[in-house]
Amino acid sequence: MASTKLDITELDFDQIKTNLKVFLQSQPEFSDYNFEGSGFAVLLDLLAYNTHYLGFNANMLANEMYLDSADVRANIVSLAKMLGYTPSSAKAPTASIDIVVNDAKGTTLTMNKGSVFTSSVDGTTYNFITNTDTTTSPVDGIYKFSSVPISEGTPVTFRYTVDTLDPDQKYLIPSIDADTTTLQIKVQKSLTDTTSETYTSVSGLLNLNNESQIYFLSETDTGKFEVKFGDGIIGKKLEHGNIIIMDYIVTNKLEANGANLFNPAGNIGGFSNITVTTVSEAQGGSLPETKESIRFNAPLQYTAQDRAVTTSDYETKVMSIYPNTQSVSAWGGEDDETPVYGIVKIAIKPMSGSSLTTQTKADIVKQLKEYNVASVSPVIVDPEITSIVINSTAKYDERATTKDANTIKADIINTLGTYNVSTLQKFDSMFRHSKVVKLIDDTDNSILSNITTLKIRKSFIPTLNSSLKYSVFFRNAVYNPHTGHNSTAGGVVTSSGFKVQGSITNEQFLDDDGNGNIRRYYLSGATRVYTNSTQGTINYTNGEITINSLQITEISNIRGSASTVIELTVQPASNDIVPVRDQILELDIPNSTILVEKDSFVGGSSDAGVGYTTTSAY
Repeated sequence: MASTKLDITELDFDQIKTNLKVFLQSQPEFSDYNFEGSGFAVLLDLLAYNTHYLGFNANMLANEMYLDSADVRANIVSLAKMLGYTPSSAKAPTASIDIVVNDAKGTTLTMNKGSVFTSSVDGTTYNFITNTDTTTSPVDGIYKFSSVPISEGTPVTFRYTVDTLDPDQKYLIPSIDADTTTLQIKVQKSLTDTTSETYTSVSGLLNLNNESQIYFLSETDTGKFEVKFGDGIIGKKLEHGNIIIMDYIVTNKLEANGANLFNPAGNIGGFSNITVTTVSEAQGGSLPETKESIRFNAPLQYTAQDRAVTTSDYETKVMSIYPNTQSVSAWGGEDDETPVYGIVKIAIKPMSGSSLTTQTKADIVKQLKEYNVASVSPVIVDPEITSIVINSTAKYDERATTKDANTIKADIINTLGTYNVSTLQKFDSMFRHSKVVKLIDDTDNSILSNITTLKIRKSFIPTLNSSLKYSVFFRNAVYNPHTGHNSTAGGVVTSSGFKVQGSITNEQFLDDDGNGNIRRYYLSGATRVYTNSTQGTINYTNGEITINSLQITEISNIRGSASTVIELTVQPASNDIVPVRDQILELDIPNSTILVEKDSFVGGSSDAGVGYTTTSAY
């Protein structure tokens, strides 16, 4: 009897055991064995388990060899290192403050590095410290430190003595919560010679020689960062007995984001009468870079090769410099509606908050300049929010659920809220009407159908009592099926109210005539009285609205609340909305209308059910 070859292609435990059994049964020595009823069954289990473990381990080992499939952080970091990428450490929240020392004297006043200011967030007190010495001179007798950056955390100083006889000596930053952007390294000559040199961090090899006072950072398999110095060919080599002095801040990461009221915890230069004014609240605190972020950014940085040429290079660098970035979009200034040459614009949506502080923007621009080419200047702008207001009516079968209309409506709101956070609110995230319709249908098994329409809304901030021109860019086509569409009823543009110079008693509004003109009017009862039929223009193709010189004196309340903006709402030509450049889309759920009704065609129900607007629910 010819023996059967063992099939080694299976990885499933049961199939491995079956293959072993078939193989043994093909051998003359075991042709009459009962493998299920003997001790052989245990041995077969053992062999199958062993083979299964080996196959699983081999499979996992293969996965860990590639950046795309690796799951162990240490392996991801190691693979990223081969691409020249260093993951970001934990980041300390940073704020900016103005400090006036009221009782100071002298020709100059110095605020030492490590000066402490306290702030509370959710009942917990955090320390914010300065990371450099700052000196000021009095102006008109006032000693003021302007826009001083302060970082949350505890200052730490750690020392190593270089031992060239120890080939395994490593220089680790002991804390896993150290913010490496605050790291300052000095190398002291020896215990007896206290002269020191300052070393700077580098990531590339450009313009380095054997005397360059530099160091390199890399993350270890424990999550801590290791500092490495030059070898005498690339970078200055350390000598036996040198003392490495590391100063850095250990932070609480995210917890102090949003701190906006600061008090001095001591004196400045011996003077204690201090007034602190917040320029920008604490921002940017973040956890160490995640595995997914490393996996995404490492290849992009390798492509960029330590320079920023393309817009994707800038996006990659920003995500590396500012890990608190949720989404980033970069484009050339020449692509704007009003072209500006020689700049690259960068819009950043942070993970916490809706925009960056002035100080944070300045810090990012400063770090980006190292990678600029030619005379291109980076400019950071805030995201432009385009709100999507939906009107949805959902029909449900009351026989298929124990929930009432109000409960189903609340479930729909939760579904839309999840979609808003997880899918929208990113620069490249489109609003797909069909997907939203399906999400509403899938919210509950009892929902039979829904009819959902939408409008889009943007706002602008007018300068009161100044005659100015305003431009609003929807960057999506506006519905205008024919010339003069809906002119009598006000076209497809609506606005919130305002008052203007020369007509301070009448609340004014804007609409369009279907012919590309923006009109200004007030209401006399239900009748529109037009005061300017050419107040501006609308481009139906690209959604650009221009409002000609208009002197606004007062802004009306919006939905019962005081406002500093004027809203413009339009009906889009398409139910799918596309964000362009610095646009971010978001569902305006509180101001949308959602109706939930019993379906009158099922269950013998004749009542229409109850509809609720989200405004009343909130």
